Amino acid sequence: MKLDIRYANHADDMKQYDTAHLRSHFLFDQVFVPDEVSLCYTHVDRMVFGGAFPQKKELPLKGGKDFGSEIFLERRELGIICIAGTGTVSLDGQKYPMKKGDGLYAGQGIRDIVFSAADQGDPPKFYLASAPAHTAYPTVFIPIEKANPRKLGEASTVNVRTIYQYVHPAVCQSCQLVMGMTILEEGSVWNTMPCHTHERRMEVYLYFDLKKDQVVFHLHGRPEETRHIVMNNEEAVISPSWSIHAGAGTGSYTFIWAMAGENKTFDDMDTIKTTDLR
Repeated sequence: MKLDIRYANHADDMKQYDTAHLRSHFLFDQVFVPDEVSLCYTHVDRMVFGGAFPQKKELPLKGGKDFGSEIFLERRELGIICIAGTGTVSLDGQKYPMKKGDGLYAGQGIRDIVFSAADQGDPPKFYLASAPAHTAYPTVFIPIEKANPRKLGEASTVNVRTIYQYVHPAVCQSCQLVMGMTILEEGSVWNTMPCHTHERRMEVYLYFDLKKDQVVFHLHGRPEETRHIVMNNEEAVISPSWSIHAGAGTGSYTFIWAMAGENKTFDDMDTIKTTDLR
């Protein structure tokens, strides 16, 4: 397992960051490493996120000194969404076959977590997001057909999209993790606009399904002093509670959002007028 640790940043500090510093603090570009579990531990609400990319071998998700626990889910919960290929997630011996678009919630206390490929020619990419947990909730398998869909946006503002809520009160119980996937319709590029902050939660975005040579311009920072981070396919970005999080792609894409913090109220957000952005 590979673990990258990121510390929390004050919004005023970010004013001094050049492009390289901004990317080094907030961008995680090694999400899917062949035959590795590759994780980022951010001290912003202690979210852990990353990928498991099994090809030729099974990949266990373990605890240890980095997490201060014998097992990974000793005091955590976990959301999983498969973004490519086919494979299996084993939770304490119970196997869950997964294909692209399938999700899974694993609660506190599960000891053995193992990722494996069903076909080495079409290996799975499992995206993971984990937050601290205070109690154990049941495991729930969530194929996209059982996720909670919300269609938003307008063609006139090029942001028609369907939000699929996976780890969400409408679908399953969790302690503080909220997680889902947003698919933009053809011709739409903005993943959310007007943008927003939510002082009570942090968020991580994973951008994927970008075609070759396409990118997403991810908007970051305080509304009155924005920055941008250019995102390539299958890269993730940390958004602290003080930061906006919105993006526009040069082509079609999908993204996974995961949140942790004070509450699980999806619509608890502070919307910013587009004309107030600077």
